[in-house]
Amino acid sequence: MLSAVEMSRLTMAGSQSELDDALRLCADLGNVHITPYSGDTDGISVGTPHPDADSVSSLLSKVRSARSVLNCANKDGPVSAKAVKQAISGNFPKKIDTISETIVKKNEAVAEITRLEERVSILSTINPLNIPLELMTEISSLDVYVGETPKANKATQVFGELVDRIEMHIAGNVIAVACQGKEAAEVQMAMGELGAKSIQIPSGKGKPSKLLEEAEKDIKISNKTISECDSKMETWISNNQRMLLAVQEHLERESEILTGHTLCATSAHAYALEAWVPTSAADEARSVLSKVCSHLKIEKFVEEHGHDDHHHETEYPPFEYNTAQATRHASLLTNLVGRPKYGTIDPTSMLAITFPIFYGLILGDAGYGLVIMMLAMFLKSKMGHDPVGAIGARILMNMGIATFIVGVLTAEAFGFIIEDWALLAPFYESLYNATHHTLTGTVFEELFGLSHTYLPFHRAGGALQDYILLSIYLGCAHLLLGFIIGFINVFRAHGPVAAFFEKGSWILILVGGSAHILRFITDERYGTFEGSLWSMMVVVGVICLIYGLAVYEGFGWLGGIIMGPIETFGLLANTLSYLRVMAVGVAGVKIAEVGNEMGFHGMADAFSSGDYLVAVFCLLIWIGVQVFALALGLLSPSIHAVRLHFVEWMGKFHDGSGQEFTPLGGRPLHVEGH
Repeated sequence: MLSAVEMSRLTMAGSQSELDDALRLCADLGNVHITPYSGDTDGISVGTPHPDADSVSSLLSKVRSARSVLNCANKDGPVSAKAVKQAISGNFPKKIDTISETIVKKNEAVAEITRLEERVSILSTINPLNIPLELMTEISSLDVYVGETPKANKATQVFGELVDRIEMHIAGNVIAVACQGKEAAEVQMAMGELGAKSIQIPSGKGKPSKLLEEAEKDIKISNKTISECDSKMETWISNNQRMLLAVQEHLERESEILTGHTLCATSAHAYALEAWVPTSAADEARSVLSKVCSHLKIEKFVEEHGHDDHHHETEYPPFEYNTAQATRHASLLTNLVGRPKYGTIDPTSMLAITFPIFYGLILGDAGYGLVIMMLAMFLKSKMGHDPVGAIGARILMNMGIATFIVGVLTAEAFGFIIEDWALLAPFYESLYNATHHTLTGTVFEELFGLSHTYLPFHRAGGALQDYILLSIYLGCAHLLLGFIIGFINVFRAHGPVAAFFEKGSWILILVGGSAHILRFITDERYGTFEGSLWSMMVVVGVICLIYGLAVYEGFGWLGGIIMGPIETFGLLANTLSYLRVMAVGVAGVKIAEVGNEMGFHGMADAFSSGDYLVAVFCLLIWIGVQVFALALGLLSPSIHAVRLHFVEWMGKFHDGSGQEFTPLGGRPLHVEGH
């Protein structure tokens, strides 16, 4: 669950005549990731695609083009491979051509409308002049200048004596001037002085009013064409969308198989390829592929240990997630910072749990949690057929659930404190009685300084100090987990000594520093800089860090001595960064409280006093603030929860250089029975 699917290296070679069958069988297995041949060996070249690849590629291009425009979805499940092949060999290519023509026709109509709207805009501007277009464009002996200016009423004054040597028409803010070539320079200067914006006269003959009517009529015709095309496209989608997705998937698979030759090394008579297969499928792969090769070798990948990676480059297998189905959705988050490097711990399962918890701790409102859960259900209903949409809905639902649970524990809903509501008062009274006497005065208060350990936990009220401390404790625990994971990763790759100096030093600094500061906060007998076992742990950790930077990280002794203390203060900044859990959470509470005070309570007061207009105004204010708070609650806590994971936490151990495991032929989604 915390590591990738174990991989084995597959090496096979055989007769050139068997390559097509070999690639087909690799695709049928569905778990063979072929490593591209680099083509740097004398006498051995990269293979050439199968002759049928061009025809498949041509049809695939048409299908993809149509798919990019048509909003298709498959809500009825996969189509059998036999049905897809029959459709491709039947009339489906003609259907693709038909819908492609409709798409092209619509695009041409849209482009025509854009052109006509620009023409209408210009004709509407010059229409008041009532001058036929041919008089402004087709008299070669005259230069015509048309412009739009807010200073048109000053035109006569600006042109001065030039008015007697030109023909000038003014209508509203539009000026048209006709002159001989020798007057052109002066006319342009006068138009510039008026700040006239030049108008490009459109082509055509006749008065602008008539041409304007024709253009508007043509726009109506084009709009009708678009409407007809949209109707045809909707009908086509209704009848063919499932098959379109299946055909695209099938053709993409065929294209990969037919062009898979380019991944292999070939000579005049033989082929060779290297690939990765899951170790659990090695026996099946050996049994199937041995029929189409003369040499086949499958070896489990074993990483070479040592810290001199610059002396040799290890080729790592691609990374295939091995998380449980319940946490698989969080791989979408992990992919944002790169797949883990093969052999390192996969944080996906932990992300699936901690990310919504962090989000819920920040937003922490039961009302907003319910709204987010409803948004997740709506998203699933609209996009649940799409894998990415389904994953997004799942993540959003978990965020809503966590927010609702924290909101119940803090007795907050839409910014209201709900513990005194008649319906909920018995529940919160029982919750208080069950936690107050149990937790107060215990180890939580004595060792951790948490005096408000009972529920409900009012974040912006009496529990604010505890909220601050809990944010820091959460950060320390989260960072410690990150360093432990980093320690394990380095231990696996380079052994215990490197792991101790590279990550163990950080663990000493974090644990020692946190315990030393905690002792200072909770026990008045000790000073900030008073020596202790914990402070000695920090000193040892810094020394080990300097050594690790100098020897294992390649900084050299001078770099290690300089960077060690600096990096230590960086860890302090990382820890304090978790205060954003408290800061953003309290800010959200206060925004909702202000909205309730100005809007909801103001509305209630106005309604009771008979000021119904004021009551409606306050209602609009309340709704507006709630919508704003919800929008901010969706965005801001998400950003901060992501930062705390991607920057502060995963920065301590994550190497996102892993390559995605992509088996030849892809993974079936819309087609079954290959």
